[in-house]
Amino acid sequence: MQISQEFDSGNIEVIDASRHDDIRLQIRRDEQSGFYQWFHFRLTGAKGLPCRLTITNAAGAAYPDGFRNYRVLVSYDRQEWRRHDTSLNGGELSIAVTPEQDSVYFAYFIPYSMERHHDLIARALQSPMCSHQNLGATLDGQDLDLLKLTAASSSAKRRCWIIARQHPGESMAQWWMEGCIEKLLDPEDPLSQQLLRDNEIYLVANMNPDGSRRGHLRTNAAGRNLNREWESPSMKASPEVYLVKQAMLATGVDFFLDVHGDESLPYCFIAGTEGLANWSEQDQARLDFYRGRLAELNPDFQTEKGYPPKPRGTANLTMSTAQTAHLHSCLAMTLEMPFKDTTATPDPVYGWSTQRCKTLAHSCLQAMADYLASDVY
Repeated sequence: MQISQEFDSGNIEVIDASRHDDIRLQIRRDEQSGFYQWFHFRLTGAKGLPCRLTITNAAGAAYPDGFRNYRVLVSYDRQEWRRHDTSLNGGELSIAVTPEQDSVYFAYFIPYSMERHHDLIARALQSPMCSHQNLGATLDGQDLDLLKLTAASSSAKRRCWIIARQHPGESMAQWWMEGCIEKLLDPEDPLSQQLLRDNEIYLVANMNPDGSRRGHLRTNAAGRNLNREWESPSMKASPEVYLVKQAMLATGVDFFLDVHGDESLPYCFIAGTEGLANWSEQDQARLDFYRGRLAELNPDFQTEKGYPPKPRGTANLTMSTAQTAHLHSCLAMTLEMPFKDTTATPDPVYGWSTQRCKTLAHSCLQAMADYLASDVY
């Protein structure tokens, strides 16, 4: 019987695996950081054995409430990931399972590998409506990919930017992005044709390739939380943000969405930039329109629960949305999805799933089109 994690986005440390009924594990911290919560590992050689796996340091995780009422993801084929009951006792997260096969994978959320990322970029570029720019290298030497989607005949003046996975453990953000790209590049989809005819859409499908491959929760290779680097990023510590911010300054931004996941809150919701010193009634109307339209379009999205808005004048300009709204005077929002499930629309088998991420992306694009065509834009 063995526990392994030496693969893309793997993260676990073995304390003791000498007994199948008392496997003791702990989550590895992000490099040069105190953050940890993401895990992804494989158990082999335990087919038919009643196993108990205990993550001993759950209480010290970045968001310990994220493990309350949480159900782990389990897969035998790395394609279908099903929810499995866990228990939280004295700050330890326990998983009781009798593996049906010789190899079984466990993850905090459904992984999105860098190999799949490269496939996504390559597949997108088969469309004549998509072009690519390698913005530069990350600290680990990986490419930072930017896609530009627009119709060949477009005379678009609006630039819409969407980024995902600043926090690498929030892999649902890239599943959302996969759904977004598939929808936009569907030649038979009238909404997509309209959006690409009227706009230039810029997509960064993975803002944090290094953290993604390393199995980090929240930071890049230098231990930096990218969503606290937007005021003064540097090529030394946060090249990902520096390069994307420069590209945004070059094009201008008329709409901005930053896609994330929330460990603790079992809801889909949007956070705005109400804390800006110049926040106006018009800004509020724009935010209310987009959120309200998205709630009409998708039953998984709601507007009742989320982060409380910041008082005017208290915006954190190190964050992507506040900085982008400050520089470009545009609607800038953070979309959050759950690691657990949505309380109003639960799925006991899959929880918040890859397909629901993709479907929400489709709804977000429709809401974006409606917003850009509205009186409040």
